[in-house]
Amino acid sequence: MNPVIGLDVSKGESQIQAFLDKGKPYRKSFSIKHNTEGLGSLLEFLKEVESSAGGYQPSVVLESTGHYHIPVIQFLEEQNYVYIVVNPLISHRAKSSSLRKVKTDAVDAYHLCELYYKEELEPYKKRGIQLLNLRNLTRQQESIAEISAKTKLQLHSLLDQVFPEYRGVFGSLYSKVSLLTLLAFPTSEAVLKASEKELAEKIASLCTSRSDKWAIEKAQKLREAALRNPFQNNLYQSHIFNLEMLVNIVLQYQEHLSKIADEIDALAKEIEEYHILRSIPGIGEKIAATIISEVGEIDRFNDAKKLVAFAGVDPSVYSSGKFTASVNRITKRGSCRLRHALYMAVQSGIRDSRKKKTTDEIIARNKRLREFYDKKRAEGKPFRVAVIACVNKLLNWIYALLKSKTTFQDIA
Repeated sequence: MNPVIGLDVSKGESQIQAFLDKGKPYRKSFSIKHNTEGLGSLLEFLKEVESSAGGYQPSVVLESTGHYHIPVIQFLEEQNYVYIVVNPLISHRAKSSSLRKVKTDAVDAYHLCELYYKEELEPYKKRGIQLLNLRNLTRQQESIAEISAKTKLQLHSLLDQVFPEYRGVFGSLYSKVSLLTLLAFPTSEAVLKASEKELAEKIASLCTSRSDKWAIEKAQKLREAALRNPFQNNLYQSHIFNLEMLVNIVLQYQEHLSKIADEIDALAKEIEEYHILRSIPGIGEKIAATIISEVGEIDRFNDAKKLVAFAGVDPSVYSSGKFTASVNRITKRGSCRLRHALYMAVQSGIRDSRKKKTTDEIIARNKRLREFYDKKRAEGKPFRVAVIACVNKLLNWIYALLKSKTTFQDIA
């Protein structure tokens, strides 16, 4: 006997179908809620199937469904049952093989059981609590950073309607001292009402690490900007209200991102693979944390090609009859976060970092990667094609380093 249970997971509930062996469905399908009572019913059914199959413990097959399947996964882990998380692309292909066009939860659970006997599916390998925590933090960091970037664009647009000349006062508009100064003096009218001494004292109190001379220079610049500002009298009080609100939101996002970065840094330093990735020139702290959290345990992949496919940078193949496509795009069917982190790592690695003092020779951050990139460009490859080739090369290096647990040795 080779029993299996298929779970079609949806929001808050799952449809269940069991097979005792290939071609031998067991009972009719039924649904359970993802609560204590429903998961208790699932455990009773698991034991019932195990008893009917002569003592063989059933495997559980389910699709990856974002976060909806997490309660079920955690429950199965606590009960020590083997489970298999299937890529939705694979299960969809199996469902589409039928001539009949039927789409119900019961049919989907039935197809998952059939898929278990058709495909060589491997049990889900745990990533470990540390890697899961790191993945959750890096994804949250990316999400907040995206929202923060949109808020900054709104602030920039509103500043153009209230105090456009303010942008040249500080080196960075979105530095903490710049935003706090803007919060204190949101209009040219507010700036001109204060004396230069008051402006300098306020700026100095907001940035105690800088000298008084620096604060006086910024106060002068701020006053000059207020005099040049085309909006001496703001007709719309709503603009000033919204500007102050957006400044406060951006400051809050920056505080949250700083806390998440500290948490990621503290957690990543405890992981051996993180230090291995940091040894590769071009991979910084944030990129290393993202890569290792998305890849997880390297033992999940039998060879480097599977890791490349997981990142979605393997070339697609199209051939029919005598025709074979010569221009093939990458599949982009893997982790988009991993793909973006690798792209940024390559961009950083092939970039020129400095020049030697004695010669005009340019030194790239990652000399081996830069040589490979230059080779591809010399072959006539476009920029993006050459970069993707470098991403593929980098993934092969990462696989080899993580498997052997050694650090990267660049060319001197």
